[in-house]
Amino acid sequence: METLAIALGAFVLYLVAYFTYGRWLSRKIFKLDPAATVPSVALNDNRDYVPTSKSVIFGHHFTSIAGTGPIVGPALAVIWGWVPALLWVLFGSIFIGAVHDFGALVVSMRNRGQTVGDIAGRVLAPRTRVLFLSILFLALTIVLAIFGLVIAAVFKQYPAAIIPCLVQIPLAAAIGVLIHRRGLNLLIPSLITLAVMYLSVYFGDRGILGQWNAAMAAWPIMWWVVFLLIYSYIASVLPVWMLLQPRDYINSLQLLSVLALVMVGLLVAGLIGGAPAITGGERQALEIVAEPVRLNPEGAPWIFPFLFVTIACGAISGFHCLVSSGTSSKQIRCETDAQFVGYGSMLTEGFLATLVILACVAGIGLGVAGKDGAILTGESAYLARYASWHSASGLAAKVGAFVEGAANFLKALGIRPEFAVALMGVFVASFAATTLDTACRLQRYVTQELAATIGLKPLTNKHLATIFAVLLAGFIAAMPGGEGKPAGTGGLLLWPLFGATNQLLGGLAFLVLTFWMWRRSLPVWFVALPMIFMLILPGVAMTMNMFIGEGSYLANGKWMLLSFGIATVLLEIWMIAEAAIAWPKAKGSLEAQLEPLPQGHTEPQTEGGRSC
Repeated sequence: METLAIALGAFVLYLVAYFTYGRWLSRKIFKLDPAATVPSVALNDNRDYVPTSKSVIFGHHFTSIAGTGPIVGPALAVIWGWVPALLWVLFGSIFIGAVHDFGALVVSMRNRGQTVGDIAGRVLAPRTRVLFLSILFLALTIVLAIFGLVIAAVFKQYPAAIIPCLVQIPLAAAIGVLIHRRGLNLLIPSLITLAVMYLSVYFGDRGILGQWNAAMAAWPIMWWVVFLLIYSYIASVLPVWMLLQPRDYINSLQLLSVLALVMVGLLVAGLIGGAPAITGGERQALEIVAEPVRLNPEGAPWIFPFLFVTIACGAISGFHCLVSSGTSSKQIRCETDAQFVGYGSMLTEGFLATLVILACVAGIGLGVAGKDGAILTGESAYLARYASWHSASGLAAKVGAFVEGAANFLKALGIRPEFAVALMGVFVASFAATTLDTACRLQRYVTQELAATIGLKPLTNKHLATIFAVLLAGFIAAMPGGEGKPAGTGGLLLWPLFGATNQLLGGLAFLVLTFWMWRRSLPVWFVALPMIFMLILPGVAMTMNMFIGEGSYLANGKWMLLSFGIATVLLEIWMIAEAAIAWPKAKGSLEAQLEPLPQGHTEPQTEGGRSC
């Protein structure tokens, strides 16, 4: 019952937070106005700036920010015990992560849908624009270089997920064109596509579908990386209504429906026990089989500060400010929708991370296969996955712990084990796929902004900027990721930097939010405190990774990681120094206004519009 109580308590806590703290931010701080003219209306180009209903944007935003982050982070962090991980997810998402996402979305809306990097140059100092955009470019390059490998690894681990993930792409494009031309509602076609996906999951290990899945699962990783990067290029230059919106909406329905199934399965397992781990056995009581706190797991780094870097998505992730300010702000059709999209999506992700934690510390105890094929239950099942940092830290181990634990919840409903595992595999792969092409579109924006700043005119073209981003990521990915690693795993070379860099990005986004509000004489304590927290912790974690201990980059001669890490820390220090210089004169002094819009466009207004 403890597991069930935690899940239900988290759900209620998030509802209360949305209607209290989220509403306070919306009405009292940001003063969202339903009559304001928003960028999607003022700059409507039917490609990137497109007024869209909040349910569709929620689907895009939620699936894009989530990725595999709220799965792999919490699934690894429970090695330090389930209590620290749960507390960081619950309170981090409410008071830090959701404020970060919501704030970035609002500030971008109030600045013509510009990215946080662009806005930094005006609210802090002109030099910080290039500094911030450079950090964004590095972070997105790592994402593009690694996520092809992530998706390929999930496909190889769960081949039944391949066809369901691929089949939704042409169906989503067809739905996007149909809806755009005829103005139909997105829900019914999306539900039909979702049903097709579920059927392909159910029959994914049988007949011709099983043969296709097996054949594609055998592809070399580099084939998948090339295929996925080409797809990302196409998806990122198409109008958002053609593929991004319908595909993400379908994914959101799939992801939310699976979450609902997992929750119902958890409810059943909590009340009457999980499905028998061994055929003919009795239902097993659902209970938490991990220690509440485990400070010294074998081979693990210190819990502080690494817990707060290991769990990013689900609590606070800097990548989210790119989605808020890069794509979602250009599609919001009514200012008041921002609370539902920005604050609500992050709370939904926090609830997902909560279920991941419960799957890894309770669901897994209902039965998993050991190395010798024997079925393990209870604490033995947990220790089989979390005996040491080495055994828990690989992608397959982290994803596997969640998939096995969540599948056990589904099996409590009487769902066939193979179908339950395949369904969770599709769940993970779908999240990763939405992040990949959204990241490619965001990298296109960042590349164009950087190119315009430093005078590289050819790269201000959307196609050339996207091709450059894809080729750079492909070049990095094509390198072996280490001794004995095949082509396609090169993203692993830079991946150790991503956790700290990503969290540092969140701190810098808070810095921009703090200055934007300070210049308007608005209260800043609720963004300034998270800013300090998120600037110090990632900096400490990255410094420790670079210089302290036998596993440091310096001790192991990892010069590329060391160089990138030092550069990132120096950029952070530079930006903080620029902010410190500008702070005394910033209060009540508005930043320079944007250049006038081209003829034919209407300047977004804080009030008096009719966009809702």
